[in-house]
Amino acid sequence: MQEVKKVITEVGTNEWQVVVFFLGDQTFAINVDKTREILRWPGCRTIPESHPSMIGITSVRGEVLPLLDLRKHLAIPGNTDLEQSKVIIAEFNEIKLGFVVDAVERIYRINSEELDSTLTGTFLGEYVLYVIKRDSRNVLLLDYEAIVQKVNPTLSERYTIDKVRTKEMTDPLGNLDDYRILVAEDSPLIRKQIADVLGQGGFHNLVLTGDGREAWDRLSAPDETFDLLITDVEMPRLDGLALTRRVKEHSEFKKIPIIVFSSIMAKDIKVKAASVGAESQITKPEIPELVDHVCRLLGRKKEKQVSAG
Repeated sequence: MQEVKKVITEVGTNEWQVVVFFLGDQTFAINVDKTREILRWPGCRTIPESHPSMIGITSVRGEVLPLLDLRKHLAIPGNTDLEQSKVIIAEFNEIKLGFVVDAVERIYRINSEELDSTLTGTFLGEYVLYVIKRDSRNVLLLDYEAIVQKVNPTLSERYTIDKVRTKEMTDPLGNLDDYRILVAEDSPLIRKQIADVLGQGGFHNLVLTGDGREAWDRLSAPDETFDLLITDVEMPRLDGLALTRRVKEHSEFKKIPIIVFSSIMAKDIKVKAASVGAESQITKPEIPELVDHVCRLLGRKKEKQVSAG
């Protein structure tokens, strides 16, 4: 067993860490905050009627975990037999599982500006979010949320809201189309889920952006006004904590309420989000609760405007 040791990066500096690993001859990366430990092959038992890339379950210190072979999922010929493989134990979106890989290299500290998304959604396929250019190599950062939901589609069924309760919360806000909400989220899958859930709640006046820099550009464009910002943490060019800090330090934008929204909302991330001024922090499995947070913050903002006026 190899415990993943993290270096604490200063909040809002656009820096984070990734574990670099091999599938065949290609290098890939996963955020350290999603990674719990790295194991030698622990053995597994097969699961009947499961997705082909879900090769079985294993037990790690008494906890039963599913194992997903990333080589099978991405159709990459592996260089290593299962018995010689490594397993990255990952935890995000309140799900814990093992990713089976050929080998693990080491942890790299990177800046969000190193992430290249120019080929995302085109030549890179549906699971590659970014290319990290490091040591004359192209390291691919995957959309792990999309991979896990592909393997277990029932996870997306959680993203529905209580419409009766939501109507009680939204009624005091008046016409919901009067509120413009800016969303910064790099995963196309999660962007769609945010839009769907907010739409279920009656919020349709959304501007969806793919990273913090794009969100900042929209926010600071002439004649653009927004009532609320929802931002992911792990994003290229400008990450969510750096974006939040920039907004809260700006005299014109600092009153815009911010919800930091991430698959890796560990305690230290929550503390960091609060330290840069975010009014609310939630995890991605809490997507149905996003409308609650939006209503609460918009209601509070409306009350302040009424009392000031």
